[in-house]
Amino acid sequence: MNEDTIDLGFAKVDVARLGRRGLPEAVFGEPKTAQELIAILRVLADRNGVALATRVSREKAEAVTRALPEAVYHERSQCLTIERTPLRKLSGIVGIVGAGTSDLPVVEEAAVTLALMGVETKIVNDSGVAGLQRTIRAAHDLAACNVAIVVAGMEGALPSVISGLLSCPIIAVPTSVGYGLNMSGLSALLTMLNSCSSGITVVNIDNGYGAACAATLIVKAIEKGARS
Repeated sequence: MNEDTIDLGFAKVDVARLGRRGLPEAVFGEPKTAQELIAILRVLADRNGVALATRVSREKAEAVTRALPEAVYHERSQCLTIERTPLRKLSGIVGIVGAGTSDLPVVEEAAVTLALMGVETKIVNDSGVAGLQRTIRAAHDLAACNVAIVVAGMEGALPSVISGLLSCPIIAVPTSVGYGLNMSGLSALLTMLNSCSSGITVVNIDNGYGAACAATLIVKAIEKGARS
C-alpha cells in the first residue's frame, strides 16, 4: 500500500485520481461481486468523500445498500453513488439531449455522473431527428450550455444536427438501440464517427459515463480559463 493506492488483494484502488486527474476513480460494477463493490466503494468514499459504481444490477445494489446505507441506487442508469462530502460545484452547465425514451438509461448514466462531479445539467429527452421540430427546440433550449452530450441509437444522426445548431463542444454517445442491422449500436457509432459536422467528439457505445467525464473536464478547463 502507498498513499496513492490501496491494495485490497483483488483490486488496487486509485485513491489519488481525484487530485491528479480531477475525476475520482469509478467502479465498473457489472463483473464484480457485491462484496467487491462494497469494499471498493467504502475505500473511495473514505478517501474522496464520494464514490460511483456503474452497471450494477438491482440484486447487487440491494446487497451494497444494506452494507452501505448511504449509497443511493439509480435504477434506470444502474448506477450507485455515495456523496458523503459532495465535490465542489462547478460553474458550467452541460446539456444532455436524448433521441428517444429507449436512450434514457444512457442519458441518466451521464446525468448521475455529472451530478456527482458537481456539474449542473439541463436534460432534454425525446428529441430525435424523426421529429425535427423537437430537435430544433432542444438545440434552442441548450443554447446557453457550455457542452452538450447527445445520446442516440438507430441511425445516430442526432449529434450532427445538434452540432449544426450549437456553438459549444458536442460529445456524441451512440446507443445499442435499433432494428435489424443496427449491430448493437455499431451503425450509430459509425454515423457519428463519420459526421459531416466538424469537431464532434464520439465516445463508445452506451458510454454515458465516459461522455460525462469528458464534459466535466471541459467545464473545468473553461472555469480555469475564466479565472486566469
